Formats: sequence, structure tokens, C-alpha cells
Amino acid sequence: MKAAAVGTIDYYFWTSSDWAYFGNPRLKAMAEKHGLTVNYFPVDLATVYARTGGIKLALRSQERKSYRLEEMRRFSKLLQMPVITRPTYPIINNDWSSRVIVAAKSEGIHVHDLTHAIMGARWAEDKDIEDKRVLVDIMSGLGLNADALWEIAERDETGKTYELYTEQAIARGVFGSPFYFFGEESFWGQDRLEHLQRSVIESGL
Repeated sequence: MKAAAVGTIDYYFWTSSDWAYFGNPRLKAMAEKHGLTVNYFPVDLATVYARTGGIKLALRSQERKSYRLEEMRRFSKLLQMPVITRPTYPIINNDWSSRVIVAAKSEGIHVHDLTHAIMGARWAEDKDIEDKRVLVDIMSGLGLNADALWEIAERDETGKTYELYTEQAIARGVFGSPFYFFGEESFWGQDRLEHLQRSVIESGL
């Protein structure tokens, strides 16, 4: 397994991931506290699941679906983060929300705030994050040049980069979202961020 570069966290995520949404603020705080760089890699979770044995939410048992909602409510209360447990808009794919992040990365923009705003639009504001108008509003609200970034998002090479991130994730052992790498270690799920922080501290950073 490829190791993350020294002083970095490689972060693989799906833009519709409720658990990644819950983890984002703590990931940012950890990186700032320890002077770490976070590399953001949006991935196509449907492809990841198909290649690694994951089960899409719609195909899971009712017991698993019910428990997920219970956990979402718990973490919402614990972290004091609002969450809509049953968003209005179905997940068809996450190509455009992911491409926007890839486009911003290509322009040297630090994409934490953009990533979290996209996830928050789905999980806290009940918006369709595959709607161009929603994404343009998010980018503009962050002071970004939305028109320029959208033009980059539409390019074939941006789509290929997104596909490459997904392939890299699978090659590194990613099977869900969020997934973090620090040094030689991997961590699945926002409820593993405390373990990640312990590893960061033990590394001396």
C-alpha cells in the first residue's frame, strides 16, 4: 500500500457521504493544530463498492438502514452538526459535485471549505448538489470564480482525473467513505479520527 507523504493526510471521500460530512470539521481542526497538509480526493463510491464488495444503501437490510439513521442522530447531537436524515434529492451520481472540487484543486485552491459546503448543502440544507445552480451558488458564496471553475469542471481531463482518483483509491484499499491515510496507516470512517490523531501525535508532528 502506498504511504501518505510525511506531514500529509490523504483523504478519499464521496461528496454525498454523511459520515464524511460529520468528519470534515474535526479533520480540518486536526490538520491546523498539527501543521498537516490534507490532500482531498473525491471518488465515485458506486465504482468503489462494485469493486470492493460494498452494498449500496438502497440494497441494505431494513435493520441496517434503521441503525444508520439512529447513528446519524447520535452524531448530529454529539458534534452539534445539523443533519437531514432523509434528504429530498436522490443520489443518481456525484459527478458534478466531484468535478467542481477537482477543478478547484487544479487551480491551486485549498478545497476544504468547498468540500464541506457541498456536503453541508446536501445534509444540512437539503439541496441537490448535482444541480449546477446550487454548485455555482456555493462557489460564489465562497468568493470563488464560479464561471471559470465550472468551465474547468466540464473538461474531459477533469473527468479523467476524477476517474483516476477512484482507481487510486481502490488500489490503495479504500472501500468506503470517508477514508484517511497517514503514513503507512489507513483509517475508515469519521469515528476513527481519534485514532488518526493519536497516530499523528505519536509521529511527533
